[in-house]
Amino acid sequence: MICIIGAGIVGCASAYQLAREGHQVMLLDAAAGPGEGCSFANGAQLSYSYVEPMASPATLRALPKLLLQFDAPIKFRPTLDWRQYAWGMQFLMACREAQVNQGTRQLLELSFLSRDTLDDWMRDGEWPIGFQRNGKLVMCHDEITMEGQRHQMHFQAALGCEQTALSVDQCIEKEPALLPALKRFPRAYVGGIWTPGDCVADARLMCLTLVEHLKAKGASTRFGTKVTGFVTDRSGVTALKTSQGEIACDAVVLAAGTASAHLAQLLGEYLPVYPVKGYSLTLPMVATAQTPKVSVTDLGRKTVFAPLGTALRVAAMAEVAGHGVQLAPRRFAQIRSAVSAVYPDAVDAQADGQPWAGLRPATPTSVPVIRRMNSRSNVYLNVGHGALGMTLAAGSAALLSRCIQESRALLHPTRRDQRLKMEG
Repeated sequence: MICIIGAGIVGCASAYQLAREGHQVMLLDAAAGPGEGCSFANGAQLSYSYVEPMASPATLRALPKLLLQFDAPIKFRPTLDWRQYAWGMQFLMACREAQVNQGTRQLLELSFLSRDTLDDWMRDGEWPIGFQRNGKLVMCHDEITMEGQRHQMHFQAALGCEQTALSVDQCIEKEPALLPALKRFPRAYVGGIWTPGDCVADARLMCLTLVEHLKAKGASTRFGTKVTGFVTDRSGVTALKTSQGEIACDAVVLAAGTASAHLAQLLGEYLPVYPVKGYSLTLPMVATAQTPKVSVTDLGRKTVFAPLGTALRVAAMAEVAGHGVQLAPRRFAQIRSAVSAVYPDAVDAQADGQPWAGLRPATPTSVPVIRRMNSRSNVYLNVGHGALGMTLAAGSAALLSRCIQESRALLHPTRRDQRLKMEG
């Protein structure tokens, strides 16, 4: 039996893919149900063509201002955790153009695999996840930012991305709901990048749906079950120590978000995964002719807007500030201000909005870790997806499954494989 630790979007996707391929699977989480952590109310964008790493030369140049600005969308708050400083140093080292280009290539390859895998999954029964293939606009406030986006667009075109640079008027044609804001502030934007293939979906609904589908395939779940340690021998992990007793296993997948670093440490391996805190509101849209239809990212405000049925999911901020998930009123005030500026007539910015904060499990390079653990032969890692968890989940699950199949073939070769090896 393969035990998957973590029932966020990455863990649920991993369990579903493995169950789909006929493995005996158990999905565990300390929470009362799936999608209760970082996947509960994330930005809702399936950003298949917008995966540029957070660490970049542009971010490095902006860091002094961001560190000093009280309400900066990206914030580093020092703690007494040595892992924060280790992660921060690795982040600074990743702010190189060569690393950004390499990371972008890796992430695009994974995102395209994810897009194709999710499309394949959704042919398997009902998927009530609020899915829409409605495209995305990335809006730029100044010419320097717009030129940078054009440069990235041309780089990504060679890697298979379909994107177009648009004028302000062309952006309004794609999303008429932006018109009221631009009438009030005609110079708010200079243009944007349009990506027709990007989508939206509700990550928590996706977690719930994945769990229903994997149960139908014979998999089991254990919620309210915290993993506290491991029973090991020379062959690897033989059982999980949990709050509900020991659970025997043949293999383990760590997909527990930010908790994966601690679990990996118990098995003797350091993972460069640290929480990056984000905030969101889910606000009701006003019944007008110009309600938001497409997904929008406002680069100046570092804020994303994703229409989910009759509501607008608005997510923002990136705080490297430890493991706390306290709701900061001033951050939600910033989000409401952004909504009022971008959609003054289409969204009720003063509604309750179900305030939420979550911890994105990020690597310094933004590239997730999907491989077999170095120190344990039957433990696999699917961690570190940061803000791209929902975008990359399906592809990461497919890649994880491939990794398990390949490593098991190496560990337990068939007689034919052994004969070919001897003959070779």
